[in-house]
Amino acid sequence: MGEHFESREDADPRSPGAGVAVSEVDAWFAREVLPLESALLQFLRHNWRNASEIDDFLQDIYVRVFESARKQLPESAKLFVFATARNLLIDRVRRARIIPIEAVSDLETVDVALDEEAPDRIVMARDELRRLQDAVDRLPPRCREAIMLKQVEGLTRREIAQRMGVGEETVKRHLTNGMLALADFFLAGKPAGAAK
Repeated sequence: MGEHFESREDADPRSPGAGVAVSEVDAWFAREVLPLESALLQFLRHNWRNASEIDDFLQDIYVRVFESARKQLPESAKLFVFATARNLLIDRVRRARIIPIEAVSDLETVDVALDEEAPDRIVMARDELRRLQDAVDRLPPRCREAIMLKQVEGLTRREIAQRMGVGEETVKRHLTNGMLALADFFLAGKPAGAAK
């Protein structure tokens, strides 16, 4: 591993001091990242259905982690690796939901697939979205903000704390209280628009 990366360092046109030396990143990677592989694989298997893609995910994560570490070594390798894995999974899910136009030779095929969606399922899904929006709107403002930053934007607690200007423990409390309030709302079976 070291020889391969050292040859890349020799070819690196950046001036000395611009980023972290490849040999230093190599050592950090072997010491801090590789021991996390079994836990990382378990995380990926738990969160991704297609087992044949796990090895590709792992390599993509390693590439992203290594490239980022070339700029600056993270304080916590474990947090950084798992945040990178989570973000990569989120990116893949988002891309999987988009039908690339090149993949469809006949646009009528897309219309047929959309028409096959049962009207009652569409109505139920819209109703659930309205209920969810109603439940989120009922949250206290700071809880709502924390939930949206976590669940919609995919930020970490640290990033949320920075964005909201509060401590991580406060964010944790907002997230816990918000999720409990949402669970209570749905478990109580309140219809959308009902009074608290």
